[in-house]
Amino acid sequence: MFAVIKTGGKQYKVAKDDIFSVEKIDGEVGSDVVFDEVLMVDDKIGAPRLKGAKVTAEVINQTRDDKIIIFKKNRRKGYRRKQGHRQYITVVKIKDIVAA
Repeated sequence: MFAVIKTGGKQYKVAKDDIFSVEKIDGEVGSDVVFDEVLMVDDKIGAPRLKGAKVTAEVINQTRDDKIIIFKKNRRKGYRRKQGHRQYITVVKIKDIVAA
């Protein structure tokens, strides 16, 4: 059984016991979070969401992603800007998928 959930402006295809990272979600390590924006479960497709469907996950870790470098440059103008960014992420493990 798999589901498609939406969180942090992105969509993820998940199945039971999957471990993946999403944008930061409030919650302590070891606590459960519920994703209620379920777009699809197996062959049931929502319009836009499935009512009553939810995905339960456990927070494994609160951390930061790898650094990305933003570099801007204009030729022959002496314009160079360098900036780095590390996104806060939450690593979760899917415990249960409940269809509507």
